[in-house]
Order: sequence, then C-alpha cells, then structure tokens
Amino acid sequence: MSITALDKEYVAGTYGRFPVELVSGKGSVFTGSDGKRYIDMGSGIGVTAFGCADDVWVAAVTAQLGKLQHASNLYYTEPCAKLAQALCEKTGMKKVFFSNSGAEANECAIKVARKYSAEKKGDEYYTIITLVNSFHGRTLTTLSATGQEHFHKLFNPLTPGFVSVEANNVAALEEAVATCKPAGIMFEVVQGEGGVLPLTAEFVTTAAKLAKEHDIPLMVDEVQTGNGRTGKLYGYMHFGIQPDIVSTAKGLGGGLPIGATLMSEKVQNVLGPGDHGSTYGGNPVCCAGALSVIDRLDDAFLAEVQAKSAYIFSALEGAAGIQSVSGMGLMIGIKTDRPAKEIVLECIKKGVLCLTAKDKVRLLPALNIPMDVLKEAVEIIKEACAN
Repeated sequence: MSITALDKEYVAGTYGRFPVELVSGKGSVFTGSDGKRYIDMGSGIGVTAFGCADDVWVAAVTAQLGKLQHASNLYYTEPCAKLAQALCEKTGMKKVFFSNSGAEANECAIKVARKYSAEKKGDEYYTIITLVNSFHGRTLTTLSATGQEHFHKLFNPLTPGFVSVEANNVAALEEAVATCKPAGIMFEVVQGEGGVLPLTAEFVTTAAKLAKEHDIPLMVDEVQTGNGRTGKLYGYMHFGIQPDIVSTAKGLGGGLPIGATLMSEKVQNVLGPGDHGSTYGGNPVCCAGALSVIDRLDDAFLAEVQAKSAYIFSALEGAAGIQSVSGMGLMIGIKTDRPAKEIVLECIKKGVLCLTAKDKVRLLPALNIPMDVLKEAVEIIKEACAN
C-alpha cells in the first residue's frame, strides 16, 4: 500500500491533507515519494524554524539522545534548566513551565491567571477576556478561549469563563474590563489561524495599560508569532509592552514537541508544588533542540528575517490576482482573487508548498530560507495567483 492509502486506512480522518507524500528534506526543500522537489513555505505550520534536518539542531538533539532521552520532572536535567535560563534572560521573564504543545502552554497560562486573580481579588475573578477570531488551541478549555464559534459547535458544553471582544475595538475591551471581573486579558499580536491579521498598536498598548491599572494579568499567546517568526524574538516586542504571561511552542522546538509558559515577576510564584505538571514537559531532548534554536535568534539573524519579510511584501503587494498582503515578519497572509485552496493546489503542482488561513494563502517559511530559494517560491506563487 502507498503512504496515502495506509494513512487513509489507519489514521483518524481529522485532517484535509494535500496530495503530497513527503519522504525527506534538507533546509527549505522537500523530496516527495515520487522524487519531486518541493520548496517548503509552511515550515510545518511555523515549527521548523531552521528548516528540515538543520545541522545544528540535528547535532544538539543527537548528542542529547546519546546521554539521556527522558528523566521525568522528579529530577533536575541540564537542558531544561538552561533553556529556561535562556528564555528568561532574553525576555525579562522570571520563571518557565514546560509542556508539549501550544494548547498546553495556554492551559498553563489560564491556570496561572485564574489562580493569581482568585488569590488577589476573590474566586469570582475567573473570566479571561479573549478576542473574536482568535485561536488558542484544541483542548476543551483552549477551544473555549478561541473566539471562533464554528470551532465550538460540536463540543458543547465548553469550559465557562471566557468572553471574546472584537479585535482592535478599544471601547469593547474597556467595557469588558469594567464589567466581567476579568482574571486575564489574552491575545495574539497577529491572529494566525484567524487570517494573519495584526492587532493595532493602539489596541495592544491599551490592553497593557488596562491590565496594569486593574492588576489583570496580561497574557500574550506567542505560539505561532514567537521565536523569531515576526522579526522580533517575540511578537509583543514590536509594541513596547511587557506581558505578565507569555505562551509559546511551535518554532521553539524546531520540530520536536515543546510548549513553554513564561511568567513575569508578578506571577512567578503563583504555581507551587502539585499545582500543575506534565510528564514530558522539559524533556531533555526537546529542550536541547529548543536551545539550539533560541541561541541563534540574535539581532543580526532577526534583521535578516525582517529583510526577507520586506522582500515578500514588496514582491506580492499589487501583483496580479492579489488583493492584499497582511501579517508581520515571515508570517504572511495573501488575499487572492481566486479561492486560496485553488492557489495552494496550483502551487503544489509547480513545486511549492503553501498553507491557508481562512480565505487567505498563508506563508510561514523557515526563518533561514535562502534568498534564492525564497525568490523562486515567490515567483511561482505570483504565477499561480495571476492565472
């Protein structure tokens, strides 16, 4: 049986897969089972920050595999401690909780915010303010936090205690803060699954101001925007704010499952022994891989990310068949005349792998994609949009 046939026979049918069987890759180029070459413009939905089979990442992971692949959180391990140190030193945060995914990182963030607010203000302060069109995960609680009704329909009753307000609507946010006894304000600075839509500086700074004035934990979901994706280490850094809680995952592990919840000085001691846990959280191999990613995200490298972003925007804005281009850094959405899925399927035929987000073509290339490979992919995308 082919890979496709085996998958359809035995894997739960939860994914609308594209007709591509991938067997190997290097950097930003994959090889299919038919020997065809594909340029990767999706990086595993923002995961493989340094591309496929990156030499530095492979060496770090392989070295750790030969030492200790798992120990549980009953003991101390070096990669876990060093990754936490690196994240705190690069962000100004004070503590980190490690898990396995973005949804789990957000679950932890919600727990921290609710426990902090209940202890400070009372048990009635449990509501988390999120945004319409947001996406925070697929567990029942993070699905409840997600401000998209179509994700909710099949899984009621959802976890109570979430209110979604319109993104970039300052008045709606102010009203929610005044009326719902919030335990936290939670948002993505660019709504990824919601269509690659950036928040305005006014909205983000207002949220930070309200959070500070009312002692509400400010929670930034950096699952997709984090780890260099937007051209800064974390997306919130574009806005000059300092969150109380930051969740991240995806690109942090470079291809291995890891989530992290970063906590500021205000909330660093909210969780005590037994309040939260994760069997695989802080896994030595995953942390070793993540360290090899974080250590390379310096200012010079991030400047290159911004330069590649500027090239993509300039090449695509105003091009035939393209209505608009949105996003930040190497997290880009393209509104096209033709349906986005048609564009993606045509790109596949021409050897480029793209993604979709709502009605847009979504690009999340590896942060280190070579310029010649990037230009080749962009030209193919332009051709597909123009047809």
